[in-house]
Amino acid sequence: MAVQTGLGEPRGPWFISPELDPDGRSRWDGPGSDRGPAGWRRHGRLLAGLVVVALSTASGAVAGGVVASRDAAPGPAAASAAPVPAELVTAAEKTVPGVVSVLVGGGGASATGSGFAVDDQQHIITNDHILTKGGGGSVTVELPDGRRFAAEVVGREPRSDLAVLRVPPSAGLAALPLAKPGSTRVGEPVLAVGSPLGLAGTVTAGIVSALDREVRLGDNRHTAVQTDASINPGNSGGPLVNARGEVVGVNTAIATIDGNGSIGIGFAIPIEQVQKTADTIIGKGG
Repeated sequence: MAVQTGLGEPRGPWFISPELDPDGRSRWDGPGSDRGPAGWRRHGRLLAGLVVVALSTASGAVAGGVVASRDAAPGPAAASAAPVPAELVTAAEKTVPGVVSVLVGGGGASATGSGFAVDDQQHIITNDHILTKGGGGSVTVELPDGRRFAAEVVGREPRSDLAVLRVPPSAGLAALPLAKPGSTRVGEPVLAVGSPLGLAGTVTAGIVSALDREVRLGDNRHTAVQTDASINPGNSGGPLVNARGEVVGVNTAIATIDGNGSIGIGFAIPIEQVQKTADTIIGKGG
């Protein structure tokens, strides 16, 4: 399988598009095939490098980019940006206070990601692969206000790539509302919220590109919500919310070409699966 490059070493199970054979070749790549132009076949081979969102962050590189942009000489005036729908602004304001950074480390391994509060008992939903890549070490949750709490792992479900954490009541996290099952629609606007590259409270916007998208993560197949909202390393475990601020999925994976970051194809675990798995874990673990 192609060696990944770009945003650090990929930190998660391989993603293989259902449109590719297990060896990574496009199904239109067979000898003598006349389906699709040559460029499509070439892109099919390139897409063999699709991977799950990386978990580690390159904070030095990011900081350097920020400083450079501040010090650069002013350029020509940028074209006016399209107005942001007021409901998305409101949704972001409601969502950010309930989203946390998840830091896992132990045995020489470490990983970072995101998570969000799901009830008034301070349960937090995140991705299981963050805990796995963190070596099963201690888990720390960083709140939007910068406070940090040691988190208890209530339970894990690797097949669903979900885990539930819990922090003390003093954290005071605001639970995010969950969308009603079956209410998500293709084309509706969504926000991805999390800590990409360690930048806590980052919000990116897009739409629901597809529903019931079958993807393979590791050895398991999943049905996912596809979105073009920008998702990057560190977004894993964070919420994908609609314009009402309701969680429609848990951001879990992106498709990349040779590991070079987001190309506008991201995947989230649907809220129906999230709610079912979280209820089971919480019911067993308290």
